[in-house]
Amino acid sequence: MVSSLLILVTVYFGVSHGSRTFSTPSPAYAEMIILLGINDTIRTMIGVWSILSAVLILFPQTFFIGNILRAVLLILMMAFALKAGNYKFALIEIPFLLMPLVLIYLGHPLKNAF
Repeated sequence: MVSSLLILVTVYFGVSHGSRTFSTPSPAYAEMIILLGINDTIRTMIGVWSILSAVLILFPQTFFIGNILRAVLLILMMAFALKAGNYKFALIEIPFLLMPLVLIYLGHPLKNAF
């Protein structure tokens, strides 16, 4: 039950944050991206990575790799934030980093169904 709920939350965050990279950014979001030193190409790649990792989490066969990709992406974003001196942004990402790690520990709820 907990694993299913965490999967849904993770997929929602992954798809919503990933899809945001394909639209015109708001002024606040654009400023944050510029401060982190991320250009449009990297922003698009991060968006694709986010959506792909979220989709992979849905399936028991790709659950582990999807969570690993998600965790690496979050660590990368934290590294960009620390490089830019934005410690608040890096700290905010910690609970989101814990989600894929907890999901790996709990496992996919349908892993025994297939």
